[in-house]
Amino acid sequence: MSEELATDQVETETVYAVVEEPVNDEELPEQEESKASEQDSEDDEEDSEDPLDAEGDIAADYLEELLDIADLDGDIDTYTEGGRAHVSIVTDTETLVGKDGEVLDALQELARLAVMTETGHRSRLMLDIAGHRDRRRKELQVLAHDAIAEVKTSGEAQRLAPMNPFERKIVHDAVAEAGLVSESEGVEPKRRVVVLPAE
Repeated sequence: MSEELATDQVETETVYAVVEEPVNDEELPEQEESKASEQDSEDDEEDSEDPLDAEGDIAADYLEELLDIADLDGDIDTYTEGGRAHVSIVTDTETLVGKDGEVLDALQELARLAVMTETGHRSRLMLDIAGHRDRRRKELQVLAHDAIAEVKTSGEAQRLAPMNPFERKIVHDAVAEAGLVSESEGVEPKRRVVVLPAE
């Protein structure tokens, strides 16, 4: 009889040992909270990146792949200026510039599409290759100043050759600085700047 009681007591103690074994439920919420905190931190870092810097990086990656496919050499620089992302391909060849910058303009549109595909937002990114846009900017500023001088002398409007939007803006800015007014007329790709005399 005492042996049966002893056996029952052992079994009971074993059952109690299993049932009463503590489970630390507090560890799970802490682990979940820690993981959530780490994720939030990563998300904050991504959100804190300047959108224009991100545009430049996306475009640079896209253009680098194109250079590799075309087997062309070139270093890619990115920066932001005037509320736009700028990407510049430094190279000795003007193969990617094309006649009157036509290839350059096409590549710029492709780079903008790559950015929009990635971000979901339309991009105003500017692309320059082999310093073409910088040289063209200086040429257009000279052209604009010549047109401004002619308008002031003759008192008649001056119509310039057709230009793309980038080029027209340079002329409009130069005319505004000179205290005159300009407007664009025509339809792409024949749209041009007209410098008007002061009223």
